[in-house]
Amino acid sequence: MSTPEPSHADGGAPPGWPAVLDDLEGQVLEAEHVLARERADEIAAWGRRNTDWVPPSSLGPLPEELRERAARLLQHQLAVAERLVERITQSQRQRDVAARMSYGPARPVPAYIDQAL
Repeated sequence: MSTPEPSHADGGAPPGWPAVLDDLEGQVLEAEHVLARERADEIAAWGRRNTDWVPPSSLGPLPEELRERAARLLQHQLAVAERLVERITQSQRQRDVAARMSYGPARPVPAYIDQAL
């Protein structure tokens, strides 16, 4: 999961770690909702997000009291990312199979006629 650095439209101080973790958790939940809708195009769009998240430089080190929350979030992110990869792979396989299928006219089937009648 990745996210751009949060914007500070009000010109105030950048958000602290709790706000950043809230934002990351929101993105993970959004990815889960995309998976639940089972729309291949939306799932593929999440798979194309290829920028790594980098914490804003103004945050400083993660406070000790948030380490457990951050670790749980990381595990949640990894689980959702794995499910995204599985769904994208499954979708690609289905497209490959569909591309190999022939939708043209069926081959003629031999007909045997009893001429003794």
